[in-house]
Amino acid sequence: MVVKTAASSKIQELYIKKTPKSAQAHQRALKTFPDGVTHVGRFLKPHPLYVDRTRGSRKWDIDGNEYVDYYGGHGALILGHAHPAVVEAVIRQVPRGTHYGAQHELELEWAELIKEMIPCAEKVRLVSSGTEATHMALRLSRAHTGKTKFLRFGNHFHGWHDHVAFNNPAPEVNQPEGIPGSVVEEVVVVPPNDIEAVKAVLSSRDDVAAAILEPTGAGFGHVPTSGAFLRELREVTAEHGVVLIFDEVVTGFRVSPGGAQAHYKIMPDLTTVAKIVAGGYPGAAVVGRADIIDILRYIETEDGFTPPRIPHQGTFNGYPVAAVAGMETLKLLKSGEYIDRANNTAEAIRNGIDEILKKNGAPWCAYGEFSGFHVFTNPERQTVTREDIYNGKISWSVLAHGLSAELGHKVRLAAICGGVDLTGWPGGIVSGVHDGQDVDATLAAFENAVKMLADEGEFD
Repeated sequence: MVVKTAASSKIQELYIKKTPKSAQAHQRALKTFPDGVTHVGRFLKPHPLYVDRTRGSRKWDIDGNEYVDYYGGHGALILGHAHPAVVEAVIRQVPRGTHYGAQHELELEWAELIKEMIPCAEKVRLVSSGTEATHMALRLSRAHTGKTKFLRFGNHFHGWHDHVAFNNPAPEVNQPEGIPGSVVEEVVVVPPNDIEAVKAVLSSRDDVAAAILEPTGAGFGHVPTSGAFLRELREVTAEHGVVLIFDEVVTGFRVSPGGAQAHYKIMPDLTTVAKIVAGGYPGAAVVGRADIIDILRYIETEDGFTPPRIPHQGTFNGYPVAAVAGMETLKLLKSGEYIDRANNTAEAIRNGIDEILKKNGAPWCAYGEFSGFHVFTNPERQTVTREDIYNGKISWSVLAHGLSAELGHKVRLAAICGGVDLTGWPGGIVSGVHDGQDVDATLAAFENAVKMLADEGEFD
């Protein structure tokens, strides 16, 4: 295969020409931020895109270029950017206070709405981020069971705290520096979708407190997981007294108004939600069985009360601005209309991308479910269909790691040159306000990107 170097890539040259102010801002940022970025997923060569403003399905960079946006606030914005109802709620709230340092009715109304929508939510604990939520869920599971270890699936993402910051079933292969070996030893990582591996672990040891996973598969279905697997996992974890945690930080209120658990009719013990739950503002929650969440309660005694088994602080728990933004968002999602629209639009994009790839003789394919779309770049040049991916004919490691960093950046740069900002895997997350015009613009940009990539030998 002929591969153009970064220095000789016409795609990169066009991107540099289109975004000179972003390049200047990046040079400033390199003096302040590691790699010049504030999130590892925003790293982009030769420089990241700097955004000035957003609205609906679109965003504008500091050079004035307009883009159809598929980052969607890292999945938080199913109503699109700056939805009027959310904006109005926030504007009403800010003059009333952004932090009360006390209980308030807004957080109660917000949590009651979460309880109403998520099937497993008997009790709610509000936190500030998805990482905090998964951290809390794992700690609660250990306290509830008295066991120390938990089971995870390779490449599933649960934030960046130590116990979830490595993804390989053989963690010594890619364990980040700064994580003690004693922490790694407390985690059992098995391959995604391998129910026999789960059964083998749980039948051979009695020290596993919890199993946690993204219920649609790693990366919102980048490595897909089926409902059949989820049902088997629920059965085997229940059999062994292992707490089942659905990490619905992304899937919550995106798969359905009640999340993936409502769609698949599977009841986990605990669920973590963030992103959409706070309407795109910092906010999250752990929800689930009352007997587990109540570990956070003060304990009453004859002499008064003693501290909770797990004391839990958090400066921005129940943040009033997140509460009002979250409530407005969840109210709009209850009917399912925005979710259905996002899902249908994503399907139109997936089908359109496949037609473009076929027409241009490119050996890639589009796949995904619900409101996400992914492009499989087929590094081994197999004959591959969407059905092959869902039937497990492509290994999870190829799906997760087969894309080279250079090609991933080049695909995104090519799309940006056509006025569309894709995610780096490559693919995108669709909102309920993306419309037919966005689909047409996206497919036109993608076809142009395919032709530019072909000119640079990426399909040879």
